[in-house]
This record gives sequence, structure tokens and C-alpha cells, in this order.
Amino acid sequence: MLLFVIGVAIIVVGLAVSIGLHEIGHLVPAKLFGVKVTQYMIGFGPTIWSRRKGETEYGVKAIPLGGYIAMIGMFPPGKDGHAKEDSTGFFRTLVQDARDSSAESITPGDEHRAFYRLPVWKRIIVMFGGPFMNLVLAVVLFGVLLMGFGISQPSTTIGSVSECALPATSDRQTCEAGDPAAPGAEAGVQPGDTIVAVDGESIESWNESTAIIREHPGEEISVVVLRDGQEVTLAVTPMLSERYVVDDRGQVVTGADGEPITDEVGFVGIGPAVETVRQPVTAVLPMVGENVQAVAGIIVNLPQRLVDVANAAFGPEERDPNGPISVVGVGRVAGEIASLDEVPIASRAAGLVGILASLNVALFVFNLIPLLPLDGGHIAGALWEAIRRGWAKLRNRPDPGPVDLAKLMPLTFAMVIILGGMSALLIYADIVKPVSLF
Repeated sequence: MLLFVIGVAIIVVGLAVSIGLHEIGHLVPAKLFGVKVTQYMIGFGPTIWSRRKGETEYGVKAIPLGGYIAMIGMFPPGKDGHAKEDSTGFFRTLVQDARDSSAESITPGDEHRAFYRLPVWKRIIVMFGGPFMNLVLAVVLFGVLLMGFGISQPSTTIGSVSECALPATSDRQTCEAGDPAAPGAEAGVQPGDTIVAVDGESIESWNESTAIIREHPGEEISVVVLRDGQEVTLAVTPMLSERYVVDDRGQVVTGADGEPITDEVGFVGIGPAVETVRQPVTAVLPMVGENVQAVAGIIVNLPQRLVDVANAAFGPEERDPNGPISVVGVGRVAGEIASLDEVPIASRAAGLVGILASLNVALFVFNLIPLLPLDGGHIAGALWEAIRRGWAKLRNRPDPGPVDLAKLMPLTFAMVIILGGMSALLIYADIVKPVSLF
């Protein structure tokens, strides 16, 4: 239990640091560009601790689910140059309240320090600074994971030899009388043998040997292994068996319905020993890119993913371990990793580093969604302003001025409700039917 709590605590602290650095990514360029920043806060809700330094109040709030910096003048005034207008209706009130709050944040003499007065490129830098910090942190953490700890991958050494041959889709995992013997065991393959060549081809990786074996069902092939310092040649006849289709990384390929794809291929019945190999620096950015692509894929399919989560939370279905989870679920997974006594400490530490790295990738991608109140919404607004002003200049028309993002407050309000509902659903699902990796 203690190790579980330690694992959760590490993720909580790591998440707080990630959020803090995200807000620093906004804070530093904002101050460099002269914008007045009145608050720098980690968390939401009631303030637990704060201290004022210069014109900025730095603090921590009770709900550690995010953070923010408060910059004066986030929204421009109305078209007539005044912040206040008579308005009726709920949505118009939202727009007006946003303008009023923005105008009230500007103290006399600081009008030139309002955020909306910055040039477009400076506003983009300020808003992109937060996600960029998460990207940098993800690169650093993946660098530590890959180059420091290394990653587990199959070696060319044989780790297991099956006694019998069972289809990949079989519910049984143990041999029974009448099951056909596995070709590897029949040929005399032993755990600890290192594969040197298969069917006359030198082997550098486990996937190379598997590919050759799959292509020769019912055909006798030679397998050269290194055993006790001596090369031993064995005659093996792979049998035709239903096996899962795997990609270049050894991962099972799934179809459009999410079910694993199977194929009838040659089967010997041997499994690789796993070794931890440190990766070169050139492997870091591709790993980050793969994670960015994976998170983007989850976000694109988020509506269906949330339906699946709801069906699992309120029904008999199982949770998809590759689906979205809340911070509660992340903490639970981290606790499970930390409490695995049979796993070396280094491997557990690597698992926790990997979780924090993936969290920062998620923060990077999610915050770039071009919708308010996310950073991507402000970036999209600034880009639209640049396009609109550039088009007006090209056609010799008057400058249309800054884009009034306050008009999008009804959409922002809807997004806040959606994000809140999504968070509530994921937290509930992670409590009643959590994702378990083990």
C-alpha cells in the first residue's frame, strides 16, 4: 500500500510541476512583451497559499486540475470603443461580462500593457508558450526514459519453448492430452538458445526470425542456434496455425471493429527473452512524434471513445486500456506500477517516467485544440486576425482591428460544460471500473 501511495504521489507532484511549467511558458513571454500579469496560479478554486512579488500574485489553489495566469485586457472593447453596452439574453450577457471583466482588469495608466494590444505574433508566442513547455518536458522525459533507462525489446535469445501448439484464439493456456506437440520442442530447441540463422539467413532481430518461420508452414527449415558457446543446427518444420497478425514493432494489429486480426501462418512455439536496451538520442523525437499521433487519434475519435467509456462504466463491457482516462486513472496506474514487488525498481521508475512523459504529450496536444478556453483557441483567433488584417491591407481597405474573441464566450461556456462533463464521466469510470494494466 505504501508503494502504491508513493507512486500516486509521484504522479501528482509530476503533474503539478508540468502544469506549473506550462504556465511559466505563458508567463515569461507575457512579461517580456510588457503585458501586465496579475496572477500566476496552479490549480483552481480557493487559494491555499499565495505570495505577491511585484505586480504578480503567485499561488496554489485547492483543486489541482490545471492552472492559469491572469493577463490584463484579454478582450478588446466593443466596436464603439466602449466596454459596456446594454445587453439582454443569457448569451449576450456572457459576452458583455467577458468584456467588462477584461476592461476592469486594466488599471489607469496600463492601457498599453493589455494583452489584446500585442501584435499577432507576440500573442501567438505567449499562448503557444504553455504547450511548448509541455512538449519540451516530454522530450526531456522521453530522453531520460530511452537513453537513461532503455526500453524492453525482444532479443534473439529464446526465452520460452511451448510444449504444445494452441491457436492464438484459444481460451486455454496449458497443454492437455491430445494437443499436438510444438515443432520447436520436437526439434530440440531449448530456452537460452540464441538464434544465429534461420533457413540460411543471418538473424539480427527476433522479428526477422518470426517472419521467415511464418512464411514456411509445413516446410523443413534449418535453425542455427548458439548453445553453450557452440553453434547447433536444428531441423524444424513449422506447422500451420492460426496466429495474430503483428506489425513491425511486434504489436497485434486490430481491424476496424477493434478486434485482433488473425492469419494462418507457420508456427514453431518459441518466445523471445526480453532485454533492456538503451536507445540513441535519435530515437527520442520519433517516440515523441508517435505519442503525439496517438493522442491526436484519441482526440479525433473522442466522442466514440467517451461512449465506450460510458458503456463500460454503466454496463458490463470492459474498459479499453488504450482509451482516455482521467487523472484519477493515471494515478491508479502509477500506483499499480510502483507496487509491483516482482519488478526491479529501475523498471518501475522507468514506468513512472513514461507516464509523466505521456501526460505532457497529452497536455501539449489537448491545449492546441483550436477552441476557447484552450490555448489553441486564442492562437486560432490571432491567426484569423492576421488573415483578416492582411486581406484588408491587400485590398487597400481600413484596418478591421483586433478580432473580438469575447463574442465566442457562449461557445467557451459550452466547451467548459463539455469538458466538465467529460472529466466527471472519466473520473467516475476510473473509480467504478478502472483500467488495470496488470
